[in-house]
Amino acid sequence: MQRSRRAFTLLELVIALAAVAIVAAFALPGWRSQIARGHRIDAVAALYRAAQFVEAQSPAPTSLPVGMDQAPPAGAAVYRLKLLAADETNGGYSIKAVPTETGPMRDDPCGAFVLDANGTRGNQAPGIDAAVPGEVSNPRDCWRDR
Repeated sequence: MQRSRRAFTLLELVIALAAVAIVAAFALPGWRSQIARGHRIDAVAALYRAAQFVEAQSPAPTSLPVGMDQAPPAGAAVYRLKLLAADETNGGYSIKAVPTETGPMRDDPCGAFVLDANGTRGNQAPGIDAAVPGEVSNPRDCWRDR
């Protein structure tokens, strides 16, 4: 009596692993860009929520409450929101969403997101800490959600 054994050979296993590696090499960059897009959408949504909060307060607050000072609002912060003081160009206030220094968006080319009371949207390149938007290659791509 002869037993027949059915199992994977080493060659079949190597071929299967190579196929998985090739698929992963093509899928990972797209997956990472989708994750970054989701974080940007969270930052923009948090800016609009914070702007609605500031507009509803009288007198205007000097800072944002806990939970509204980060994006996403719960869990680990990817962006920190700051309420900036009024000046002659921002219409009463500006809100800036800055990527956290240890977060996944720290090297994002969009940098920080800025929204002011006039509805002006902009971005500050990474490393710029002024209230005026800095040079970002294409800020329109940073604010789009589709």
